[in-house]
Amino acid sequence: MSKHYDLIAIGGGSGGLSVAERAARYHKRCAVIEVGDLGGTCVNVGCVPKKIMWYGAEMAHSLEMAADYGFSIDNKGFDWGELVKKREDHISGINTWYHSYLADSDIDEIRGHARFLDAHTLQVGDDTFTADHIVIATGSRPVKPDVPGAELGIDSDGFFALTKRPDRVAVVGAGYIAVEVAGVLNALGCDVSLYLRKQQFLRSFDAMLREGLMEQMLADGVSIYPNTQVAKLEQEAGAITLVCDKGSRTASIDQVIWAIGRVPNTQGLELAAAGLATNARGFVETDALQNTAVEGLYAIGDISGREQLTPVAIAAGRRLADRLFNNQPERKLDYHNIPSVIFSHPPIGTVGLSEEQAREQHGEAVKVYQTRFTSMQYAFSRREVATAMKLVTVGAKEKVVGCHILGPGADEMLQGFAVAIRMGACKQDLDDTVAIHPTSAEELVTMR
Repeated sequence: MSKHYDLIAIGGGSGGLSVAERAARYHKRCAVIEVGDLGGTCVNVGCVPKKIMWYGAEMAHSLEMAADYGFSIDNKGFDWGELVKKREDHISGINTWYHSYLADSDIDEIRGHARFLDAHTLQVGDDTFTADHIVIATGSRPVKPDVPGAELGIDSDGFFALTKRPDRVAVVGAGYIAVEVAGVLNALGCDVSLYLRKQQFLRSFDAMLREGLMEQMLADGVSIYPNTQVAKLEQEAGAITLVCDKGSRTASIDQVIWAIGRVPNTQGLELAAAGLATNARGFVETDALQNTAVEGLYAIGDISGREQLTPVAIAAGRRLADRLFNNQPERKLDYHNIPSVIFSHPPIGTVGLSEEQAREQHGEAVKVYQTRFTSMQYAFSRREVATAMKLVTVGAKEKVVGCHILGPGADEMLQGFAVAIRMGACKQDLDDTVAIHPTSAEELVTMR
């Protein structure tokens, strides 16, 4: 069988679904090719299940605080399996909805693995498909290190496959996935150790955020080992022993979770047949309009090596379809000032330049405003959680080029401030905004 389309998206994750959906709105004939579950990493082993686990962890913290608010609660324990079952039921519902939505939008769903025969022809199984425009949106996957015994550990996908709670866990990594997984496990009653290859985690984030979060995680009972390289894993007495490069050994670990990074999913695509090559890191490079080096081929989402965030893939896909099919030749995603949140405990919200980045770019023109306090929620709680905020400004008008928040509610309050920063807000604009009291967010418009 052979069939021709206006647009084919390789990958049924956030980016591929979004570009096809938007193109279909413009009455274009579209298809999505996917070998796994629709929704990609985000829905199946990323944002959605992660946030559900995070909510469970937050519930555990709330139960801890209940007595501080006058409640007498008999906590009879936590059923990891029950939470996982409900989580997977929720995800199954999303998967089912995607199938229906594609059908209702007249987008063909092609099951299988795609490989290029040439720049406009794909083979899936015994069938071939051609398109004027092909979008590569195959995402990325977690990796394990090349050390002896690495297979004894699991990656972030494996974390979501756990059907019971491990008692003692070692998380290896320094990025947001490592921090989030460690926080969830700790809150849900695991003995958690976090191993960092260098001194700090979240090294690309503002120092206030990473230092404040590390302080809180230590206070919450996470053991953190900086400047530690895992040399190998060994199986001993039904458990795992973690051996570090300096010779130290930690035995009786139930689970080791690798969170050391992700690599692009290009295997089996036969990009060379389409005239495409990847860069040194394996990503498919694009220009600002998501064009690859071959006309009619595009890349969006994780595969392009840009910001690995679901809303980024969605936004890039929609804008690409607008440009190709709705007479908007300059339509593209602006990759500056992209807000992001880390679902740690407490969460982090950040947009724009860190203080370090701003000083590198603007030198003495930088002025910083910051505050640290205990929110009213925790003012009389036995579990102390600090909130920290920073505004990074530049120039005589004090244009806000960075906003960084660590604390309860940071994830929700950042979105509105991200809009303000994108619109070019200056410190005076925030000062002139009437505060909402009593909230933590008001500190961002009353900071001196």
